Amino acid sequence: MAVERKFITEGVRKARVEKYLRKELKRAGYGGMDIARTPLGTQVTIFAEKPGIVIGKGGKLVHQLTQDLAQKYNVESPQIEVQQVANPSFNAQIMAERLANALERGWYFRKAGNSILRRVMDSGALGCQVIIAGKLTGARARTQKFTEGYIKHCGEPSNTIVEKGYAVAIKKLGVIGVQVKIVPAGAKLPDHFEIIEQKKTTPAQKVTVTNLDDNVDIDAVLPDDIDHVEVP
Repeated sequence: MAVERKFITEGVRKARVEKYLRKELKRAGYGGMDIARTPLGTQVTIFAEKPGIVIGKGGKLVHQLTQDLAQKYNVESPQIEVQQVANPSFNAQIMAERLANALERGWYFRKAGNSILRRVMDSGALGCQVIIAGKLTGARARTQKFTEGYIKHCGEPSNTIVEKGYAVAIKKLGVIGVQVKIVPAGAKLPDHFEIIEQKKTTPAQKVTVTNLDDNVDIDAVLPDDIDHVEVP
């Protein structure tokens, strides 16, 4: 298999697995996953707000997920690890799912978007952007954006420091797409710099001692900040 075809196949498989896990683990607060190849097989790390639901009673659900990944998606020897999300407010995927659920329950899109934005920013994030697209108020589709703080839209920082999450809200008028971008607290921004003040050093004092007996200890009578003594 050519290298290009291998990369495309791996990307398609990862997208299919991502879609499958997002659908199956919606109740568990699915927050994304990471796939890594190991000598023993494929390590699949699932990030969830409620790890207990992912594991299931007696490990039944996680065992079923392992079988589906191996049989339906041709993942070689999958080994699933579940990790709890420390701060759900900084996980863009969880926030996007919550926003989609709020829209499906009938929340007005401005109220739902501003609620998610305020929750993320109150948690200490450096920036957040919420994008809602679809039939929001009438028959015509439109896009509404809510932005606050610092957000990178292009370049390497947009892929490394910006967390992105996607979700879909199904309503009677049609489908509404939701996208959330978050710059979490503590992210190292490329255009951030600090000015370090130079420490001021005082020159050493020079002291000349005269008429001093031989039995006097010079170090005992001098102050601590004087390090040079001349004795004539």
